[in-house]
Order: sequence, then C-alpha cells, then structure tokens
Amino acid sequence: MKFVIACGGTGGHLFPGLAVAEELRAGRHEVLLLVSEKAIDERALRAFPGMPRETLPSVGLASALSPAALKFAQRMLGSYRKCETVLGRFRPDAVLGMGGFTSVAPLAAAWRRGIPAYLHESNAIPGKANRLGARFCREVLLGFEDCTRHFPGRAVRVTGTPIRSELVVDVPAKVRARRVLGLEPENPTLLVMGGSQGASGINTLMAGAAAHLRDSGMQIIHLSGERDAEQLRAAYRDAGLSSAVLPFCDRMQDVYAAADLAFSRSGAASLTELSWFGLPAVLVPYPHAAEDHQTLNARIFERSGAACLLPESGAAGDSLAALLKSLLEPGSSLPSMAAAAQSLAPRDAAKKVAGVLMHSTE
Repeated sequence: MKFVIACGGTGGHLFPGLAVAEELRAGRHEVLLLVSEKAIDERALRAFPGMPRETLPSVGLASALSPAALKFAQRMLGSYRKCETVLGRFRPDAVLGMGGFTSVAPLAAAWRRGIPAYLHESNAIPGKANRLGARFCREVLLGFEDCTRHFPGRAVRVTGTPIRSELVVDVPAKVRARRVLGLEPENPTLLVMGGSQGASGINTLMAGAAAHLRDSGMQIIHLSGERDAEQLRAAYRDAGLSSAVLPFCDRMQDVYAAADLAFSRSGAASLTELSWFGLPAVLVPYPHAAEDHQTLNARIFERSGAACLLPESGAAGDSLAALLKSLLEPGSSLPSMAAAAQSLAPRDAAKKVAGVLMHSTE
C-alpha cells in the first residue's frame, strides 16, 4: 500500500510522523512525507536520507485583520495546489496528518479526491488547525484520552503518540550515556529541554538558577538551541557545575538515558518520550501555546504524580533551584514520580496508527 504522512513544522509533529513512517516501511509499504521548509525539518531528516519527501510552504495562522492574512491565504492555497498535484501523482491509499497547518492542505486535498484521511492530535486540546483539519477526516487519532471531548460527533480513537524506533531499540546504559556526554557516571543528572529548537524562557530560568545550584553535586544536560548556548555554558561554568550544553541533539536516547530528572516544556511529543524513559519532570508550559495546550498536557502528568507543574510567570531562579535540589536528594519522591511517568508511556502507538491506515480501504 501507499501512504502520505504530513508531519512537518515542529519536532512535535515531525518525529511522531517519522515513527509511523518507519512502522509502515518495515511492513514494505511505500511512504511519502509532506514536510515544511523549516530548518528543523531539514536537519531532522538528515538521519533519514532514504525517506521520500516533498516540501510544502510553511504556514502559520494570521489574524483576519493582520497584514499577514493575505500571505497566509496565498501560502495555504499554494500548499493545497501542490498537495493536489502530489496526491494525483502518488495515488496513496490513505493520508495521515500529524497536526498543525502543514496538515490542513493535505487532508483537504485527500478529502477532495475521496482518499481516506486521518488526523493525529497529540495534545490534550486541539488547536485551530486540527479543529479545521478534522472536518476532512474519517477518524481522529488521539494521544490523550482527555482530548476525546473536543471532537464531538467525530469518530475518535486513542492510540497514544508514536515514538521513534531509535528511542526504543538503541538506548545506552545510564553510565555509558553520561560518559558519551562527557559527564560523571555517578552524579545526579538534570536534563533541561524546551523542545526541538530550545526555549528562551527555560534558558533564562536556568541561567538564573545556576548560581543557586553551586555545591549541589548536580550535573546538567541542556538542549539550548543555538542562540543561548554560550551564555548557558558560561553560567554553568561560573557556578562550578558540570554540564553538556547542546544547541541541537541528534541522539535523544543518550540524553534521556543519562538523566534522572527533566526540566522541560510540556509539548505532547516531549512528554511521551519522557514517559517512555520513566523520567520524572518539572514542567514549565509554554505560556503562549495555542489553547494553552501545554498547561493541559502538564496537568495530566501532574495529576498522575509524574511531574510538578511550574507556571513560567511564577518561576524564579532561586525557587527553581530549591525545587530541583529537593527532588534530586536521596529519599525524595523521585522514584514514585518515575514509576508514575512510566505508567503513562504509550504502548505500540506507532503500530496502532499504522494499523488504522492499513485498514483504511476496508
């Protein structure tokens, strides 16, 4: 069979889409990816040189009264026209959109051509793009049960959010992972991450916390993005903290395996990967996320006991440092948080999503 997966624009859309593509290709099906023109897509796909892909114009929603509204409409129309051409040439059995406006045009084009279309919504609440895209779909596949109520009258199925195969089969032992990163094998280790491109809010908080973490015995892995990497290296060096500051990471299995605790944004894909590795977390939702979906995601993990939720507006370097130190001390709640995180890990999500697509002609 032949499938199209629209999954570009952010790591949270791209990496779960790649996981489904890998599952389908393992079954000898043909897959064509539709991705955006963004640098994150290009960089991530370097690890998949044999994966067929087409790029679509990057599309971000603009207010109807904004000067950018005309450009938004033009790019959406251009994306739709290209999708019509690609689907006509490739003739897929089904189309899967992994979310965001990169998915809307492919789903609409599939609906127009009578091709079975599916949408995957990873978050606890859908954004505007997925509410629109769902109108063109036979079924909406969900990462969280909590999201079911946001698609009234539509067929939904909870599959979980797919995880890339390398995070499952190519995972080093903790000591080896720390040595690969240039860290001490026995020291408590914090992983700081803000998504596939870093997060300035999290970077600022950690720069302020660094001095308060002096003499904590903690070491830090920080996925920083390009802009703040040198500033963070200097902050950790001045505080006497061992660290590995990485602008971008191509081997997330190493950093997950090395860590004892995560300080992170709460995008759905990141939370899925944290749960897979049983990593407890302090979660700082991105305050400007559409529909405040990161806060709703974080509350699912807080409710289960897997994470502490820390709103960015109320966070400060000294209080953050105190919380991190308390969680990494012997006798803390970290083991029970780790067990709770593990209980939230999806099982066979990529296989479940692939199975839905493969039965699309029935």
